[in-house]
Amino acid sequence: MASYYGIILTVHLLCAITFIGAVFFEVLVIEPLEKRLPRELSQLLATEIPRRVRGFMPVIVGLLFLTGGAMFWVRFANQPDFFHTRFGILLTTKVVLAFGVLGIFVAAIRASFKGTMDLCRFRYTHRIVAVLMLAIVILAKAMFYL
Repeated sequence: MASYYGIILTVHLLCAITFIGAVFFEVLVIEPLEKRLPRELSQLLATEIPRRVRGFMPVIVGLLFLTGGAMFWVRFANQPDFFHTRFGILLTTKVVLAFGVLGIFVAAIRASFKGTMDLCRFRYTHRIVAVLMLAIVILAKAMFYL
């Protein structure tokens, strides 16, 4: 598996870019745009965006977590003192935040399928996830520079 680490890392980064990019595009572009559009068009966007995201985002998030787990296994599975290092503490914090994002994502997908995802919940979900993902990205860089 160690020989595939570069491929695993690349898939992980591409999935992270897709997930983070989609959330930030929603928060920074679509939400402000909806306020300027006619109500019917705004409501259409609010129903069609989640429908489109449900089609591919579960695969992206699944691959993101699988590749993250694989990278951890390859690099740190045989280092029992890993969690006592600065790098280990930052990575653990990053993973805890990532599982928080996963929980919110799963709850949002379930609410969307049940029909209980209203516009307010949709917006706040994206804003919370955007903040958590920003923290994850900062931690990812801090792991190598602190």
